[in-house]
Amino acid sequence: MRIIDAHKPSQRPRGFRAALSFALMFTGGLVPLAGLVAYASPAAAQTQRYAFAVIANTMQSVADEAFTQRLIEAIGRERGLSFIVYDGNLKGAKEACRDALYERRHALLETSRPALFFIPGQHDWADCGALEAGGFDPVERLDQLRQTLFVDPTSMGQNPIALTRESEVSRFRPYRENVRWQVADTVFVGLNVPSPNNHYLTAGGRNGEFEDRVIANAFWLEHAGEYAKRREARAIVVFIQGDPDPERYERPDRFAWLRFGRNPRRDGFLEFKRSLVKLAQIFRGPVLVIHCDDEHASGGFVIDQPLRNDKGILVTNLTRVAIAPHDRLNQWIQIDADLARKPPFRVSVHDVPKQMPMPSAQPTLLREEPAASMPAAPAPGPASDLPPLLQTPGESQQDESPRIPADQGGGGYGPAMSVPPASATQAHVPGAVSGVPGLPASSVQRGP
Repeated sequence: MRIIDAHKPSQRPRGFRAALSFALMFTGGLVPLAGLVAYASPAAAQTQRYAFAVIANTMQSVADEAFTQRLIEAIGRERGLSFIVYDGNLKGAKEACRDALYERRHALLETSRPALFFIPGQHDWADCGALEAGGFDPVERLDQLRQTLFVDPTSMGQNPIALTRESEVSRFRPYRENVRWQVADTVFVGLNVPSPNNHYLTAGGRNGEFEDRVIANAFWLEHAGEYAKRREARAIVVFIQGDPDPERYERPDRFAWLRFGRNPRRDGFLEFKRSLVKLAQIFRGPVLVIHCDDEHASGGFVIDQPLRNDKGILVTNLTRVAIAPHDRLNQWIQIDADLARKPPFRVSVHDVPKQMPMPSAQPTLLREEPAASMPAAPAPGPASDLPPLLQTPGESQQDESPRIPADQGGGGYGPAMSVPPASATQAHVPGAVSGVPGLPASSVQRGP
């Protein structure tokens, strides 16, 4: 593992500015909570240290299953890892979205020794309408996932972690895939926000699936911010699969109706980015957003601070990490956390040991249901007593197309910077993630 030297400016690689800005940003975000660390007991400080791994897009064909199982086994051998996040795409774009395929891949994820959280992605449901994917109804396939992969009140894996599903809020019972869990003083959030373009459809009429999910996602982010404040959490980490294209942002325009044909492609991630700005306003500590990188950064991941609000002011406590391992079957992104230090997080790329053998047996289903059957949907959980924060589908009889409130923020985006490749390259996010210590409250500048 190679740590970037922050003390030799003339030798700093191009990606260093991204890592340094990431670190400094989180340092700025942690300033208001610095006093909590000073008075923590040694035992309490010990509980603030943990690590987790992020993988994605590893199973694009049947041949990838054994490699994915070996990757998960390699991660499970790492000491101190609390959980794994599989950040979308259990299947490839050209694989049919059949029940049997989901069940086999689900069984593979369940073999993970650490707890494993699955975030739904583009190929898992949004692209299932394509002929090469079987010509299924995407919404029906999403419902199938909700009734199978998103049933339990815990994560997948052999050592599961308890989680809270948005479906426990009575007004959002369908959204079992949106989850929240907590490790140490960090609140983690998983959301269904897939590529391409967040499943925004351009056909005429009401885009019901997209519009209702936007409302649910905005609520869950705001709910997480309030929850983190009540629990005195020190950081929030948000996982999505889709690349929200942060360099593209449309500020509210009061006279847009006067400009005909001005924006032919509607940004399906617009409401999500505004919800992130609002989350950063609700929760003043560091907010980290992790998603897959559609452009495949050469260094394995990209770190930057892209968000600005409607006034053009940088959102200094929000940083994103876009992951793109060079070898998706033999590498994972690892984030180590020590909330008693600055920066509290460190990002690195790790390789599967070359001498590690392939698994000898295929995973078997660990659940009691027959492999070919679809388990019945569980009884809905208890309704949350949290008062409604947003208008939800069906609450207003006059308006059948609920929208996100206009006060959820906005912002422009800056260029992304990538960290140079290495078999175990680290990048410190000043203040929050690291390969270099602590993150300043400033945006990433374009490198030479």
